[in-house]
Formats: sequence, structure tokens, C-alpha cells
Amino acid sequence: MIVKLRKNVKVEQIEKLIGFIESLGFEVDCSFGENTTLLGLIGDTSGLDSSIIKSFEAVDEIIRIQEPYKRANRKFHPEDTVVTLENGTKIGGGNFCLIAGPCSVESEEQIIEVAKRVKDSGANILRGGAFKPRTSPYSFQGKGEAALKLLLKAKEITGLPIISEIMEIGQLPLFEDVDILQVGARNMQNFDLLKALGKQSKPVLLKRGLSATYEELLMAAEYIMSEGNDNVILCERGIRTFETGVRNTLDITAIPVLHEKTHLPVIVDPSHSSGVSRLVKPLSLASVGASCDGLIIEVHNDPENALCDGNQSLRPDEFDDMARSIFRLKEAMMVV
Repeated sequence: MIVKLRKNVKVEQIEKLIGFIESLGFEVDCSFGENTTLLGLIGDTSGLDSSIIKSFEAVDEIIRIQEPYKRANRKFHPEDTVVTLENGTKIGGGNFCLIAGPCSVESEEQIIEVAKRVKDSGANILRGGAFKPRTSPYSFQGKGEAALKLLLKAKEITGLPIISEIMEIGQLPLFEDVDILQVGARNMQNFDLLKALGKQSKPVLLKRGLSATYEELLMAAEYIMSEGNDNVILCERGIRTFETGVRNTLDITAIPVLHEKTHLPVIVDPSHSSGVSRLVKPLSLASVGASCDGLIIEVHNDPENALCDGNQSLRPDEFDDMARSIFRLKEAMMVV
């Protein structure tokens, strides 16, 4: 249930109303916008007589939320959430982010070269895998803590914030200096991990599961937000369908639909969506045209010899060409 307050309500009136609601056993989340103040009631409100709440002078309207996700719901938070990193980089609310880097950190020379190149092309966040969940136990699993140290060195040299995937709760201390924690598609419903990430304030990039519905993705985000961390970024990375011509199928529809359902930023991973490097540019442009809040793209300086996902990685020159096209499209969309 959402309680919409009247304009110019006094602080004392709001506090009185919140106190009453809490006395009924509900938790209250406040959302203060430029023109609207909303109180979200967390708990089972099915048996609550809304007329009791409506009788308060501060109340303008009562809105019942049917969806199971509350904090991630746009009805509760009409304005876009903007996730702000420590260096001032913003994601969401009209702020476009371009995340780029290798699937896996392989060496100091590799990650620093790629970091410099993608920054020169306009990327404002560096990605790099340290721990890699792979389908086969015999595939390269990443270089772990050593890779995180190399990422931090690349961050120090280039000034780019970094994002890397966390796979289990016990790894949290290793990610203390990582700017964004990524939850991979296979961990989207690892609820213990999601709750642990919700108990810290660092931004979390949550990837959609291979066969997850929109509601399941938003409920996963709700797990993080229910613990107090509202810095959640959703990522459409392609879903598994009957099509065998590509690795996954990019669900472009997810971008506008999620924007309708939630206030959280929505970015797209065109690399994993197809698994084919030549398709990354057209999928990126299509995603930008559908108003995504950013892209996360795999870039490798030597894809043929990459230890992980070389087939879907762009070379730095290819990424530069694609980035120019993306920025031109963004400018054209602003004119329209």
C-alpha cells in the first residue's frame, strides 16, 4: 500500500502519520520527490482498512500495490533512481553509462592496455572478471584475488571506477575497493548472497537469469533493497530461447517494460546476449534506441587468444568505432 501525501504537509503531520502506521505493525519507507511525498507500507496490508489512514489530514490518496515487489516498484518511487559512484559517475535518470573491459582479467599488461583504450573511447567504468562461474568445471575460472588487485591498479592509473562479479558471501571482504558488485545471471536467485549485498551500501549490478521473468528479476532486486541497499542496477543480458543461431536472445522489450515497472536503472549486455562479436554493435544501437541507461561490453586486446569468451569480445578499435556510433545516436535522440 502507498500513501500519497498532500502538498505542503508539515513535518509534524508526517511524523504523526508514520507513528500511527508503525503502531499497526507496518514498516514505512518514505519517498520524497520534488512535487510528491509517498509513504510505502511494508507488510501484509490486505486486512487494513484504508479509510483509517485516509482520515489523517496529511493524506491525499491511498494506492494499493498488487505486485509483490514494493521498494523496486515505480508506483512507490515515481522518479528514476540515480546511482552515484564515489567519483561522481551517475547511472540512471538520463545519465548514460558505458562499461567496458575484458571478460576476465588475464595479466597486468592486458587490463591496463584495455582500460586506457576504452577510456579514450568514452567508457566511464571498467569491467573485468576475477571470479568466473563457468558451465564446465574444466574451463578457466578466473585469477581471483590477484585479478582484483590488477583491476585496482588499472583503476589507479586510469581513474575509471571498476565493476567485477562476486559469487559468494565469503568474497565480500575482497571487494571492499570495487565500485560496483556484479551478480551474474546464475546467481540472480542466490537469495542469501542478495541479502548480504543488501546489508552494505555499495551499488549492485543485478543480471537477469537465463530464463527469469521480469517479475522474478524485480523480486531479486527486492531482496537487495529490502535489506536497505537501494543502489541497484538491473541488467538485461539475453535469455535462453529455442533459437540456436546465437548464444542467447536479447530481449529488447525488457528495456521499456522494466522502465514502466521500476524506477531502477536498466542497462544491457550485448556481448552475452549473442555471444558473437559482430552482433555487439547492432544490438548496442538497438538497446540505446530503446532508451537503456547504459551498456556493459566485453573488450579484449587479443580476442583470438583470450582465456574466456574471446568470440564475443570487441577489439579496442572496434569498440572505439561502436562508441562513436552510440554517442551520435544519443545526440540524435536528444534532438528528437
